[in-house]
Amino acid sequence: MDPRYHVGGAEKLLSPSLLFFKDIIHHNIERMIARAGSPDRLRPHVKTHKTREIVCMQVNAGITKHKCATIAEAEMLAQAGASDILIAYPMVGPNIERFAKLIRIYPESKFSCLVDHPKPLEQLSSALHSAGLSAEVLVDVDIGQHRTGIAVGPEAVKLYEQITRSPGLRPGGLHAYDGHNHQEKLEDRENAVVGPFDAVLEMRVSLMDRGMPVPRVVAGGTPTFPVYHDMHHDGLEFSPGTCVLNDHGYGSKYADLSDFTPAAVLLTRVVSRPAPNRITLDLGHKAVAGDPPAGRRVRMLNLGEYREATHNEEHLVLETPDPVKAEPGDVFYALPTHICPTCALHKFAYVVSEGEVREQWTIASRDRVITI
Repeated sequence: MDPRYHVGGAEKLLSPSLLFFKDIIHHNIERMIARAGSPDRLRPHVKTHKTREIVCMQVNAGITKHKCATIAEAEMLAQAGASDILIAYPMVGPNIERFAKLIRIYPESKFSCLVDHPKPLEQLSSALHSAGLSAEVLVDVDIGQHRTGIAVGPEAVKLYEQITRSPGLRPGGLHAYDGHNHQEKLEDRENAVVGPFDAVLEMRVSLMDRGMPVPRVVAGGTPTFPVYHDMHHDGLEFSPGTCVLNDHGYGSKYADLSDFTPAAVLLTRVVSRPAPNRITLDLGHKAVAGDPPAGRRVRMLNLGEYREATHNEEHLVLETPDPVKAEPGDVFYALPTHICPTCALHKFAYVVSEGEVREQWTIASRDRVITI
């Protein structure tokens, strides 16, 4: 097994459990900043790790802007000392009042959010203005994923104009996420990004020509980070998230992201040997993300050839061509294919440094509510 993932005293650790390797996380943050050219160009997403301690590591490295998807993640960021927090999600229903509470309770942090429709924009304006508060709002531009957002064009311009005249709101720029672009070759990702993103930049110029401030364009995630970080436009911010912890899914697919190292591993134990060439681990899909295709949810670090035979709520059954030299209670280590939802399945992570568990970090914003 890779010696970087050696863990002393593993026999005392609960299973299944999540392990964070602090030195590797530090390395990945350094690589993210080096690729961006400056921490000022980064607005990393916290959805992958959801922990205050990693936010503090990023803040200490000079990263002041952050991105999240939930009110709980935003509150966790504020508690960790983040000064500029974008909730990259439309505020609707009770979340509008919760957003107002965030602004009031954490005045040292600046909060912003997205809009893609005039109705919640009106409701957000009313809630903030009546509370004597204000916030920046960014228009969420749909550049091909068709999940949220509004297409570049006259309606998007009208929506941005509505922000500028809405009490309690200030125009904060444009948000352009392209989570549908996960082509394996960097050249293919570049070709997919350029046309739609050029249209976003043209829209920005058009808005500015009309006298409206467009202070930033927040673009991309981890797969397209290598495309955007070579662009140089004023106010362009990048939002990689997964690369802080990395996972087997990205690590096995994107050669151009090979300088990021997996920093999260799952510790699991054999609970049964139902056949000589089978072992059953306590690593069900309540402990590792079940959204990758069945049979491709983990990569075992200390087991040779195998296949994932079955995966249930509390069991992962592995089948090997030869009898397995393992007994119930033996420890195995697995890289998750998709780390983001995997983190949300764990209350805490054991934190490994110099081969020993030295801390436990709470996955604080796995919950939908912290205090607000």
